[in-house]
Amino acid sequence: MVSRKGLVDRCAHFTHRYFIYLLLGCYIVAAIWPDPGKSIRNVSFGEITFRNEHSKVTFPMIMLSFLLLNAGLGVKTSELRNLLKTPVVVVAGLVANTFIPLVYIFIVSLLLRFYHDADEAQHILIGLALIVAMPIAGSSTAWTQNANGDLTLSLSLVLFSTLLSPLTTPLTFDAVEHMSTGEYAKILDDLETNGTGFLLVFCVLLPSILGIILHGILGAKRVEKLKPLLKLINSLDLLLLNYSNAAVSLPQLIAKPDWDWLILTFIIVLCLCLVAFGAGWLIGYFLRTEPPERVSLIFGLGMNNNGTGLVLASLALSHYPATMLPVIFYTLLQHLVAGIVDAIWCLKEPESS
Repeated sequence: MVSRKGLVDRCAHFTHRYFIYLLLGCYIVAAIWPDPGKSIRNVSFGEITFRNEHSKVTFPMIMLSFLLLNAGLGVKTSELRNLLKTPVVVVAGLVANTFIPLVYIFIVSLLLRFYHDADEAQHILIGLALIVAMPIAGSSTAWTQNANGDLTLSLSLVLFSTLLSPLTTPLTFDAVEHMSTGEYAKILDDLETNGTGFLLVFCVLLPSILGIILHGILGAKRVEKLKPLLKLINSLDLLLLNYSNAAVSLPQLIAKPDWDWLILTFIIVLCLCLVAFGAGWLIGYFLRTEPPERVSLIFGLGMNNNGTGLVLASLALSHYPATMLPVIFYTLLQHLVAGIVDAIWCLKEPESS
């Protein structure tokens, strides 16, 4: 008979190993059976005012807060003193994570001028902005650990990109705003000035810091015992968050598929994903980092916290569900590309040892 702890361990291992398939399954369910996902988005726990921003506290925001709290719990307080042991690499990684994707979006914005539907082109640009404006995903540390990368560098990239997000996210929206036109430039201006402050502070920054504090209070041993349960809840939380947001946009796309736009969006997002992962490798190559540091940069620059982007889209862009599609694609593709990088890295590892 399997114990409760053994069952949790097995479920956690299963969801981690087959996460990409479970995520794809969530998208299929969202396209076929969207009503529960829409209902989840409408659950509210009151309203909070922050810097003249009035925002409802929704269930997706609570789910996002837990994701970041869990990420903070994974930061060992004993490692905090080592976070800047490679300051040049950390700074280079953060700068590249912000500006290289913006260069890519600028090139895409020029090419999209030749696309036959200006509105669809703008939807792609806003979706790309939602992707690149977000901090580095906490899941990048798990991929880094699996590939025997430098976990301290990985944690540094996640933590500092999260702490800097109240500054970098509005700046990214401002940059893409100048590449957009009409009402879509106004949308990005609203996101920059009054659409992100509450979400970034109360659902990203504070939960991350609280998680780090809780790790210090509970101690490494207790957190380690809770790790399988936290991993399982985290995976289920992320899957449910993606399902609830996909439930808004995917049914419309399935009902009236615009194949040229869908294919174009997929290709553009795939290229962004490859550029982001490739940027991590290039930074590591030019800085002549060791293999463990290089793999940390690859996963760090390639993986974004798209849960934040989806929640922000659900709050501020509910009338533009098509803007969520690039974020949905990237969420799927970043784990797929990460799996390929991990497999390639594991093949190369014996040769380097």
